[in-house]
Amino acid sequence: MKPQSTLLFYTLSGVLFIISFVGMLIYGYKTFYIETENVQSTDYAYHFALIAEESNNDYWRLIEEGAMRAANENDIYIEYVAPEKADNDSMLRLLDRMISAKVDGIIIQGVEGDRFVNLVHKGIERGISIITTDTDVKSSERKVYVGTNNFYAGELAGKAILENTTGEQYVGIVTGRYDAINQQERIAGFKKKVKESGRIHIVEVKESNITEIGASQAAYSLLKQHPNITVLFGTSALDGIGMVDGLDEIAPNNDIYIISFDVLPETLDLITQDKIDATIAQYPEEMGYRSVNVLIELQQKDLLEKQQYTETEIIEKEDLLRRKNGDGK
Repeated sequence: MKPQSTLLFYTLSGVLFIISFVGMLIYGYKTFYIETENVQSTDYAYHFALIAEESNNDYWRLIEEGAMRAANENDIYIEYVAPEKADNDSMLRLLDRMISAKVDGIIIQGVEGDRFVNLVHKGIERGISIITTDTDVKSSERKVYVGTNNFYAGELAGKAILENTTGEQYVGIVTGRYDAINQQERIAGFKKKVKESGRIHIVEVKESNITEIGASQAAYSLLKQHPNITVLFGTSALDGIGMVDGLDEIAPNNDIYIISFDVLPETLDLITQDKIDATIAQYPEEMGYRSVNVLIELQQKDLLEKQQYTETEIIEKEDLLRRKNGDGK
């Protein structure tokens, strides 16, 4: 091949390669690039983050609903972020990420340990308002806690058992996570209350990992190992539902007093069916709603009441029937 022909061949090949390469880049950009919304846009007054314990947990979705309602009323952009499965390390990484994103405020479940305390300090130093909900960490610099008084909630569970049983009672406890502060406080409140009578005995505590199937397995194991159990107490939202399944599997005819936590629709249905005797009602939508409003206040002033408890009460079948008939709450 002549030198001129060789030069022309390589030149044309190079041009074709460049055209193909540029075309590929344009195609790839249009195919795979997703334009992210500029959340710092002046369309919103503030940008807040709600960091949940677990992404698709019904309880946390109710907190999100309340937070979104308050956000919509106040022109707030709020991000809901959470690990797929409950995991403190993942939740703390999300906290760090939201601090780095320089959001205006963060709502998060308190996590025991120095890492949480240090991250809250980091966020506060950068001018980010951080509040806890559901679980508090008083040793941190969080601005406010909004949520249930968990020790008192545990006392209410103990009160329900004392008022609705007679004689010696043997209690199996199913708890969401051993390392969750709110679960520990509920159990501590429960123990304090039942200790007053001397007739309530706690047999064992098992973990559900805040899943329905985990609660079912925990209840099954408790009843298999301790057939003398007369009471089951669940300390997190899905425990009551799971405990009923576990009881149905191993001892469907046993007359066991069951007290659960939260007012998920399925829990309330099981109360009306006489499969759960009572539940400790806390109001996650109210927690989310009030948390956003607290963060809005914190943008204007720093000093607020440090602990803002939401309502907690015992709900039994007669309460649901009364509400259905329009009598009371």
